[in-house]
Amino acid sequence: MTLYRFVNPDEKLEYGEEKSKFEGTISSSFVYNPYMFLDLQTQRNKLPITKYRNEVLYLCEKFQTLILVGSTGSGKSTQVSQMLLDCGLCKFNKSIVITEPRKLSAITLATRVAEEQNTNVGHTVGYSVRFDNCCQPDTKIKYITEGILLNEMMYNPLLVNYSVIILDEIHERSLMTDILMGLIKKILKKRPTLRLIILSATMDFTQLKSYFNLNPGNNPDDDTAAVLGVEGKCYPVSIYYLNEPTPNYVDESINTVLKIHQSRKPGDILVFLTGKEEIMLAVNSIDDYNIKHTDDKIKLLPVPMHGMLTNDDQLKAFRPTPRGYRKVVFATNVAETSVTISGIVHVIDCGFVKLKWFNYKFGADSLITVPISKASAIQRAGRAGRDQPGKVYRLYTEEAYNNLTNATPPEIMRSNLTDVVLQLKAIYIDNILRFPFLSPPPAKNLLYAMEMVKALDAIDKYGNLTKDFGTIMAELPLPARHSRMLIKSGEMGCSSEIVCVLAMLQLQEPFIFPKFGNTIYKAKKMHRNFEVSEGDILTLLNIFNGFQKSHNRKQWCNRFFLNYNELCRAQKIRTHLLDLMKKTKIEIKSCKGDTRIVVKCIASGLFKNAAYLHYTGVYRSVGIEEDLYFHPKSLLHYVNQPQWVLYDELLETTKLYIKNMMVVTPSLLLEVAPHYYSSPTL
Repeated sequence: MTLYRFVNPDEKLEYGEEKSKFEGTISSSFVYNPYMFLDLQTQRNKLPITKYRNEVLYLCEKFQTLILVGSTGSGKSTQVSQMLLDCGLCKFNKSIVITEPRKLSAITLATRVAEEQNTNVGHTVGYSVRFDNCCQPDTKIKYITEGILLNEMMYNPLLVNYSVIILDEIHERSLMTDILMGLIKKILKKRPTLRLIILSATMDFTQLKSYFNLNPGNNPDDDTAAVLGVEGKCYPVSIYYLNEPTPNYVDESINTVLKIHQSRKPGDILVFLTGKEEIMLAVNSIDDYNIKHTDDKIKLLPVPMHGMLTNDDQLKAFRPTPRGYRKVVFATNVAETSVTISGIVHVIDCGFVKLKWFNYKFGADSLITVPISKASAIQRAGRAGRDQPGKVYRLYTEEAYNNLTNATPPEIMRSNLTDVVLQLKAIYIDNILRFPFLSPPPAKNLLYAMEMVKALDAIDKYGNLTKDFGTIMAELPLPARHSRMLIKSGEMGCSSEIVCVLAMLQLQEPFIFPKFGNTIYKAKKMHRNFEVSEGDILTLLNIFNGFQKSHNRKQWCNRFFLNYNELCRAQKIRTHLLDLMKKTKIEIKSCKGDTRIVVKCIASGLFKNAAYLHYTGVYRSVGIEEDLYFHPKSLLHYVNQPQWVLYDELLETTKLYIKNMMVVTPSLLLEVAPHYYSSPTL
């Protein structure tokens, strides 16, 4: 096997050469710690950020907003909050809050900072993520996900319990990040003593400084925002390009791993792919290679890393590589900025990423594979060269790199904004079209969201939240359609069942689908034990009830090819929702197995997502003249095609797929949503 298609920066090749040096400036939540064997205080003192302590404190005192731009491993995420705590910025019962785009980041950072503060998590230092709160009233440093802070604003609009707000990983431009920036900008005008610190990496900080600078005039002395750059240590990285495009980047990435393994010095490898399926294909290929090469002195250790893994499984990538092995981490873009893995010397960049893109015409999220941006390419290259000089293999040509866009469009530009509109209404943002977005979203997406919350009875004709639905829906950490369903369940006397249904609908994948051998048929057969004629959603309820009743739950899941960790997560979600139901005074009551009531209640939340069997043999949604198809994993594939169904999600990939379905009748739709449907439309 040869890989002469790469442009080698160290050899003279007839088709050209390039030698590139790269110094990364990528922020991270998980950072390799080369001083782990020293005591904690010594470790802290060796972090680059400690040299900037006086500058950080001075700028925080003089300016209301500080934009801190720093490289990986500088200690921003863990040390800045402790600097501010030590200098007394948590007096008068106030605390410091740090937002993270991912729950795993919030939990891990809180654990580390608590250790450095010589306390247990949940006391001086805590975290709060969706369905899991580990904070007390006297907690001084809180690591939370962005959505949690947005929820807090509903009952504390000015965030008066915080003296400092720190927004981490701002360069990712997540949906919640952009919403928080707009809201906090408003708060800064009303609370001159509040301090905002923004931790960024590759983002254009001049745009951020201009956005948060509340100086009404042209005098620089009156500026309210400042920028501080933090230098970090990084080894040079040589970048290789393909001399011609590859027809299959997955095969090319596997071949490149094997070529590196056979001809290069030891050093772990990080491979960027676009999704779980590609990652598992690559992992299986490396496993097959290991079986055929048992005599190798150094063996390959493939490790997957993607968003559908549990927290524990994601952390496996950060464990030290065992002696006699070379670790190969196959990751999605989750490894671009929010993680730094020790020992990575080689990075293989496929050049593509999967992005969700909302299509307001269909009300569907399209999962599309697109070329990455230059910023992402730089971030991926920055994963190498942390411990020693590194090498980056870009599975595309240099010309292709030059033609990449500069940055990935912010998530707010390509998202369904229904839940965002609901939350903004809850914190008294009346005119959402005039909200100060850093990057204004498409007006059509906003109008679609307004129509959705109106259809769900969350707002009245004046655009204000309704008391019966809107105000409560905004408090629940669920999609708007699910929140309405939960509220209606209290009225209809089936909340005990609906809370289980909703817990299951929040999961990514409760089923296990084997890829090879006789187990494929066996898994399908075992899954059908839970199948009911009403469809997928009540099948999920059956699974949850069976899980609850089983004595040995792990063994039970293995028997029925179900994801034990996901079902345990459903249990936690159910418990959290039950607590919220008590808080919002939603009556907890069972319908004693009357599926008609459960179906009617589910329809009260999903009524807009109705599809009927077209004479051509495919499904059509009311108001959408496009062909819809059952999701390949739906259990309704094995029954006669129903005339009408409701679906929980509409996904656009190669086709428009409807997911998590339930069989209904037109009369039921007229009963639960007379304001939305009329007989002629059905």
